[in-house]
Amino acid sequence: MKHILSVSSPDAQGLIAKISSILFKHQLNIEKNDEHVDEEYGQFFMRTCFSGEADFQAILQEIRTQLPTSAEVKISHTARKSIVILCTKENHCLGDLLLRHESGELDVEIKAVVSNHAILEPLSQKFGVPFFHIDAEGISREAHEEKMLQCLKSLNPDLLVLAKYMRILSPHFVEQFQEKMINIHHSFLPAFVGANPYKQAYERGVKIIGATAHFVTQLLDEGPIIFQDIVRIDHTYSWQEMQKAGRNVEKIVLARALDLVLKDRIFIFQNKTIVF
Repeated sequence: MKHILSVSSPDAQGLIAKISSILFKHQLNIEKNDEHVDEEYGQFFMRTCFSGEADFQAILQEIRTQLPTSAEVKISHTARKSIVILCTKENHCLGDLLLRHESGELDVEIKAVVSNHAILEPLSQKFGVPFFHIDAEGISREAHEEKMLQCLKSLNPDLLVLAKYMRILSPHFVEQFQEKMINIHHSFLPAFVGANPYKQAYERGVKIIGATAHFVTQLLDEGPIIFQDIVRIDHTYSWQEMQKAGRNVEKIVLARALDLVLKDRIFIFQNKTIVF
């Protein structure tokens, strides 16, 4: 099995040599190494893919003794991770993830689809994925989120993926999944907020459609950005055609972001990401 060593530390001379020598001493084989230094904050980041077996807790402790006390060090393993997908009514992102999973392109266990509407249950069932409809009608947001949390606790996924889940989550809910919840939205935000952003963009004559995948934080749509992409358009597009193009971008961006997170390629620092 392959393993991933992730290090975030105040920068200092010789960090790469110190860490590499420890792995070598324990007869572990480094297969790929990536480093970056944030010059503004003097912060060092390193992601090392290695193979071999050893006492990983002892290795972590030994590495920490060679780094500044505020350093963060972890070792993750390439075992298959699990997700739960949250959705509402739009099917394009959910359908794309289910297809990628079915084809083996997305190496993850989809434990369930959870939604505040039942409309996408047939789509989930086509792929043999359990579907949980947690109705929000007639109850408070707090009561609905408590039902959601009970369901998610029983499923215990590594990550939550918001595939066009169209409800604002409370700070209490978000707190339960810090750095473990990924969202997708059109890049018109915050310029085009509210209903039908594609129609608003059409009326402004935009020339680029984009999408952004990010980690969910307490601040709406302002979490650390994982991946973005765009498609260029022109004046001949109707708002419906713009919406179609935008949905295509959303699917690609969400799938790419999820893949990066599943492979432990993301560091979060100062509300932004370092992506290896």
